[in-house]
Amino acid sequence: MEASALDTLMKERSSIRGYKKKPVAKELIAEIIAVAKGAPSSMNTQPWFFHVVTGEPLERIREGNTAKMLSGASVDREIKMNHGYEGAYRKRQVSRMPLVCCTEQNAPLIEESYVELLDILDSFVTRDEYLFGTRPSLADFGLYGQLRTLSSDHTPMLIMRNRAPSVYDWIHRLDDSSGIEGDWHGFKQMRPEVFQLLEYAAKYYLPFMQANHGACLNGDETLELEIAGKPYSQAPFKYQAKCYDRLKKLLAVRTEPQLRQLLDDAGCLAFLE
Repeated sequence: MEASALDTLMKERSSIRGYKKKPVAKELIAEIIAVAKGAPSSMNTQPWFFHVVTGEPLERIREGNTAKMLSGASVDREIKMNHGYEGAYRKRQVSRMPLVCCTEQNAPLIEESYVELLDILDSFVTRDEYLFGTRPSLADFGLYGQLRTLSSDHTPMLIMRNRAPSVYDWIHRLDDSSGIEGDWHGFKQMRPEVFQLLEYAAKYYLPFMQANHGACLNGDETLELEIAGKPYSQAPFKYQAKCYDRLKKLLAVRTEPQLRQLLDDAGCLAFLE
């Protein structure tokens, strides 16, 4: 593409959020899909499948999903995603797994904790939008940062989209939540899921943080411990040791008795004092 053509494309493009009811010709849809298939993908795996739904089936899906959302039920995707990667892409990804602690030994714990987190969030995002009020917080964006990657990586994406599609949708809504104004909740207005997330942290994350901090101080090459009754092993992470120090220092200067009581009830306080 010539530079002038790219410049024109970038300046004249626009996002369309309002649509006419006029049906789109099948030939045009096929042409659009054919062009989209030429988009780049990792190692040219082209990890996409296109499903075109129109007419009465589309209206039935739309009405059904709207009714489920209004009732607080989880949205169930009519089109499941169960395909897998093979060949060079799979070989490359599998070879990198130990670098991010995804080993055969750690796999049961990682999957258990991931599914438990999805279940906590699923009960929340079908009813509310943000954790600490009517505006997004660093906690919302922190979850977004972690889950956004999982929502596009093949295996965790399939788990998320099939088990908790509402969480998948919530993550993509958060992508456009910067700058939203609103009110913060007090302790009495705290959502039940916030306490559940604190319990989750005390069960999975804080034991690791504490043990990792000790391993870094001792200069250990390997960190081994039991988390939620399952073995876990990895090389110590210096950055997470710094995060643990930061959490303890932040708590040390807070004086609200409700905060310490909340952390104690959730099982977090013992790791942070």
